Amino acid sequence: MPESEKQTGKAHPVLRAALRKWWPLLVAVPAGAVAGGGYALVATPQYQANAYVMAVADPGTDSATAVNFAQAYGRVVAQPEVLAPAAATTGATVRQLTSQIQAQTSPDAPVIEITGTATSAYQAAREANAVARSMVAFGDTTAKQTHIRLMTFATAAEPAGPSSPSRSLDVAVGGAAGALLGSLALLARTGGTGRRPEETVEGVEAVETAESDAAPVPEQQRESAGAGA
Repeated sequence: MPESEKQTGKAHPVLRAALRKWWPLLVAVPAGAVAGGGYALVATPQYQANAYVMAVADPGTDSATAVNFAQAYGRVVAQPEVLAPAAATTGATVRQLTSQIQAQTSPDAPVIEITGTATSAYQAAREANAVARSMVAFGDTTAKQTHIRLMTFATAAEPAGPSSPSRSLDVAVGGAAGALLGSLALLARTGGTGRRPEETVEGVEAVETAESDAAPVPEQQRESAGAGA
């Protein structure tokens, strides 16, 4: 038998053993990626718009105080005192704005970033700007005591495209989830750490050798053996 045919014959048991062992991963990863891509196609687009509010210290007040107050105001952006006036101008409820508005601050700059999230670009920008105006008005009520005034630094513009879903990200997340589930299924099949003999190359070769040794004797050989007897 040519050497190439011998190598091909040896490769088949190896391939069968690999497919028999790893088929949960081979099935789960593509299935997860397809599921992630399908979610990206049917999910409702979400848009995000950012407005910025700056804390300004009165003359004679330490500038670090403005940074500290900006961080404090950023933590109370979800309070009803701030969201209620914004809800009245946007048509959304306070509960809706609570889940659709987020605020971030910087440890080095007295700036509050207000992010509005909605199913339309117009609504996302409208909500971010409404909350920014409400935050400025809320800060003005205590400006005499804090010596810190809030002012609108930049208004939110309508985003050019949705922030989510992201098809490439969803496909990657789906594939990773499939890999995790496939790995768990693989561990369950092998009992955690054990491997069945037929799942190894040596096991496959041993099984095939035993089958070859136990193969039935051809009819002509049986007749020759009978005649000799």
